[in-house]
Amino acid sequence: MTTDPEEMSMSLPASLAATTVAVLGGTGPQGRGLARRFATAGLPVVIGSRSADRAEETAKTLASATGGDVTGADNEGAAAAGDIVIVAVPWDGHGDLLRSLAGTLAGKVVVDCVNPLGFDKQGAFVLEVEEGSAAEQAAALLPDSTVIGAFHSVSAVKLEDPDVAEVDTDVLVLGEGENREACDLVQDLAGVIPGVRGVYGGRLRNAHQIESLTANLIAINRRYKAHAGIRITDI
Repeated sequence: MTTDPEEMSMSLPASLAATTVAVLGGTGPQGRGLARRFATAGLPVVIGSRSADRAEETAKTLASATGGDVTGADNEGAAAAGDIVIVAVPWDGHGDLLRSLAGTLAGKVVVDCVNPLGFDKQGAFVLEVEEGSAAEQAAALLPDSTVIGAFHSVSAVKLEDPDVAEVDTDVLVLGEGENREACDLVQDLAGVIPGVRGVYGGRLRNAHQIESLTANLIAINRRYKAHAGIRITDI
């Protein structure tokens, strides 16, 4: 796998040319894993975190590991820097963070991959969300952004493992009909991760099922000691 930044950028889809990806919550497992894969593909990445110092430390580690253009900032700074902004923060801080960044995120494509889940001795379970789903909550809080749901069920363990050359999974991409171009863009973004395919999965009102499915995948992983993903057949 090449680590030359010029060669990597030349292999990107035209839709992603000169595109910076910001990852809010980029110091957590899911955000860090996505950032690693995007940087490896040749995309400039900005890691966001509540702590700018922690973000910069993570960015330095990822830049060294991938040879990519990775920088760090607090969540607001990352949101301002990104053309596409991934939301990968814990559910309990989701609403407050997006409410505070509504102005900064105006006009941007915001990709929400947050799963509203709780955990007890029996495992993961789905939490009720007033708006219907995390993605719908994001859309309600960010009326001037284009909110897309995606990357809900990609294994953070596989994303972070440099020995995993291909991540064997599909990513369901959800967005409103008028945002089809943004959905196509996020499908292209998913496709820069080797082994991953972006598949349009319907409107945001269907995001609840996709977010909830992660609880089932966690149960599968516990039972079979695996890092399961999903594949859509016959397309």
